[in-house]
Amino acid sequence: MRFYLALVMLLATAVLVAAAWLAPVKADPLAQAVKLPETRFASTTSGHGFDAPPGFADAVPARNQAHPEARSVGEQVCSACHAKENDNFAHTAHALGMQVALAANPATATCEACHGPGSVHAANPTAKGSIIAFTHDGGTPVANQTESCLGCHSGGPRDVWLGSIHQRNDLSCSDCHNPMQKFSAEGLTAKQSVSETCATCHKDIRQQFNRRSHMPLPEGAISCVDCHNPHGTLNATLLKTDTVNETCYQCHAEKRGPFLFEHAPVRESCLNCHQVHGSNQHALLVAPVPMLCQQCHSHTRHPNDLQTELSLGNGMTPDERLMGRGCITCHAQVHGSNHPSGPRLHK
Repeated sequence: MRFYLALVMLLATAVLVAAAWLAPVKADPLAQAVKLPETRFASTTSGHGFDAPPGFADAVPARNQAHPEARSVGEQVCSACHAKENDNFAHTAHALGMQVALAANPATATCEACHGPGSVHAANPTAKGSIIAFTHDGGTPVANQTESCLGCHSGGPRDVWLGSIHQRNDLSCSDCHNPMQKFSAEGLTAKQSVSETCATCHKDIRQQFNRRSHMPLPEGAISCVDCHNPHGTLNATLLKTDTVNETCYQCHAEKRGPFLFEHAPVRESCLNCHQVHGSNQHALLVAPVPMLCQQCHSHTRHPNDLQTELSLGNGMTPDERLMGRGCITCHAQVHGSNHPSGPRLHK
């Protein structure tokens, strides 16, 4: 009996100790306050409960080199005259970001973040150069136009814009992009697609994609920027990689190698045999086989006779080597071979 009474007392004591341990304790007013990490969901700098978005927050007016004395006038003054432009601009990515930034910080520049302070332009709207105009005949030097865009879009793919072929030819950002109206799904390009935008100047290159054998650009599978960086690279043709071969290997990895038996022209450059944009020959070749092969392999070992159009089926001296896809019927591994018996690129 005494054992059961002792056990009950022990359990009761344990329950009282646990209740005292878990009960809330009155805060000590003299104790040091503990500051929890900021959640940023109750920021006082934004009317939406969040901070203003980076990139547009606290934007300042661009620098107009022609009128450094101009002062800011605000978005309402601009939209009072440019209502149509404001309606078109409202659907762009820039406008959406600027609207949120303006709601968070009324001092944030919107129109003037790109066009510069508008006081001189408001006083004399017809004077060229009174505000940064993104046209070649608007009175603003192209360098000043580009400086305004690079104020936000510097770095990354535009690291080598200065000195690039487009920059040296006095190309402005607005020649390819239209930030005031949404013509394209992405990039705010001046045309509906990147390729159409490039074709406004590079009509000869665009025409090559209409040839019988071509890269799938007209079908929409690729675009110019898959191989080129129009904002500048370290090579003359604006390739995104250091060499032509490295660019081709991004898709044609099976041609990279290394091979036990290499084909020297292939290792040097894909352009020795292929026309990359489009060709009227098979597989983008610059000339039909075997004429292409004979540019290097002529009158040496096999074959020792030069194949010409006379060797076609309707020619004076028909030859099956010319009519049956020529050299690659036997030398199938023209890009290189890893077969131990493949020094002639047979296997």
